[in-house]
Amino acid sequence: MSIRENLRLKANARIDDREDESLTDEELILSVYERWGEDCVKHLIGDFAFAISDGEKLFCARDHMGVKPFFYTHAGGDFKFSSTLNELRGASNTLNEIAVGDYLLFGVNQDNSTTIFKEIQRLPPGHTLTIANNEIKIRRYWAPSLPAEVRYRDSESYVEHFSELFSRAVKDRLRTDRVAISMSGGLDSTSLAAIASEHAEVASFTVVYDTLIPDEERRYSSLAAEHLGIPVTHLSADGYGLFDGRLDQAEPFLLSVLTGQFNDLLRLCAGFSPVALTGYDGDALMHEPRQSIKTRIRRMLRKTDSGSIPEWIDESFASRTNLQERWEQFWSSRGDEGKRPAAMRALKSKIWTSLFEGYDPGATKLQLEVRHPFLDIRLIEYLLAIPTKPWCANKHILRCAMSDKLPAAVLNRQKTGLMRDPALQLVQRASVRWLDSFEVSPQLRAFVNLNRRRPVAEEKTSDALWASLRVFALNYWLTNSRPKMETMHGT
Repeated sequence: MSIRENLRLKANARIDDREDESLTDEELILSVYERWGEDCVKHLIGDFAFAISDGEKLFCARDHMGVKPFFYTHAGGDFKFSSTLNELRGASNTLNEIAVGDYLLFGVNQDNSTTIFKEIQRLPPGHTLTIANNEIKIRRYWAPSLPAEVRYRDSESYVEHFSELFSRAVKDRLRTDRVAISMSGGLDSTSLAAIASEHAEVASFTVVYDTLIPDEERRYSSLAAEHLGIPVTHLSADGYGLFDGRLDQAEPFLLSVLTGQFNDLLRLCAGFSPVALTGYDGDALMHEPRQSIKTRIRRMLRKTDSGSIPEWIDESFASRTNLQERWEQFWSSRGDEGKRPAAMRALKSKIWTSLFEGYDPGATKLQLEVRHPFLDIRLIEYLLAIPTKPWCANKHILRCAMSDKLPAAVLNRQKTGLMRDPALQLVQRASVRWLDSFEVSPQLRAFVNLNRRRPVAEEKTSDALWASLRVFALNYWLTNSRPKMETMHGT
């Protein structure tokens, strides 16, 4: 069974004492495996998922951040694997109730080794899998950690080394003469566009709001595109409703409230190039917020008072899956993570798995490889090693590196999120009764007590609204996912 098309990776090792650019990706992996065996993953950089059989065993690996999917089943001595979960679905589709609970509570699976189906497993990011004599061994080869601090004598050296790594991370992910950039008007994605335009023809695509919420992405993205001399296409999101577009996904984690604009943005990118770049996650790596005493106190209080799970979750379901305990454990485990708390929390977050798998061609049904240069392992480890101040506060190092490449308005723009939640605005402005009066799947009643769920329009906060919307999304997925599934209590 094919792992996936167009395996993308880069080796930081020399093959036969020289760089051989003529090697295909598959040949490159085999060469590295022949030299280092299972330690080959220590010499690979980029996005990959692969399996190699040497006659005695099968060796499988997934990249550091889990950009490329890897699913498998192992039953009755039969091992199967694929980059697409639906390819492994057989006659039995027993639900993994722990994963269902994670979806309702957090929106993402908190166990990256499992899927929504009890019989189908996921190879976690940064892990290898070896199967020999019908026995599976899984090993973690990489985890985010704080390396020894790197210090240079002068400021120029910090910026020069960063610029070199950043340019290499972008260039290594192009491998095409045309590339699409999912570009907001922020510093991260415009910086990608600036570097990519030095190596390929670039077109940028930006989601904007003109009326629904206050938004300045149209202005700033236009300034950046004009300065760089690249075209920009603005996709107005004002006309999209909740859950617009195609919702046929292998797992409920991939169902997005704003799926319509997401899918259309990717279609625009695919119309220009088979490769698109995003700015994930420059914010986490280069924007370590300053914590005031008040902020630290609030976080300490939140750890001890995380609240209760939503009252509409079925009590017997919550009891048999220990949902309340897992909810409290989630909040109590969110420590400060040393000198780089924001970066380490982000790198350890479980959200990446669902996010990246949502960009994979198996989920989008598009001939489009989406890549994320800021998550290059070389760049991650460098940014974690340099002093936080001043370099990773307010993206200082990126602003220095881009000082002669971007317009001053974009370069000096301060980091700001959306001023309002689009989903909350849509609920307040339009009739959303259909999100409450849907045809209920019998399976949903095993997880949700609908008599305790307030109408969507009565939710006043973004967190409560998105949690309530997940009930609708789960019901949609249970109703429309094929083949029909059986619910099994317990895990």
